[in-house]
Amino acid sequence: MATRSTAVKLTLKVTSFIVRLLMNIFFYILVVILIINVSKFAYTFTYQLYGPDTVDEAPGRDIIFQITKGESKMDIATKLELNHAIKSKYSFFLKTKLQEYVIMPGTYIINSSMTYNEILGVITDYSKSIVKDEEGKVDEGASKDGSTTDTGAATEQKN
Repeated sequence: MATRSTAVKLTLKVTSFIVRLLMNIFFYILVVILIINVSKFAYTFTYQLYGPDTVDEAPGRDIIFQITKGESKMDIATKLELNHAIKSKYSFFLKTKLQEYVIMPGTYIINSSMTYNEILGVITDYSKSIVKDEEGKVDEGASKDGSTTDTGAATEQKN
């Protein structure tokens, strides 16, 4: 009986060792996969932030883009992403915050083949707005989809 219990103990030790070894291997594989995915995300995000990343190749497509008074930088980035002018609203928002761009209200023509710097060069220069009223302010009554917007209650923000 003593040899049988010794054999069972030995089998349990070997099985336990193999299971722990497999669990360690599985854990390290998961860690490596996680590191690879985080690295890819970080590279892509940084490239969008600082590199010449565009949605489409030239010539791209023109987009009429309206910015109303009082819109936050995140709202503008979200609208740009929804219009497929940029790839990531978060990298665009961070770029505007890091470099302290002042985005001007207006209606602009941007292209899907523009880089973030080119888009920011357009939307930070009010003279490039295509719709202006007689006082030099943006005509906020009409938008590109035909709807009207009421921005009278919006406060001016320094973004």
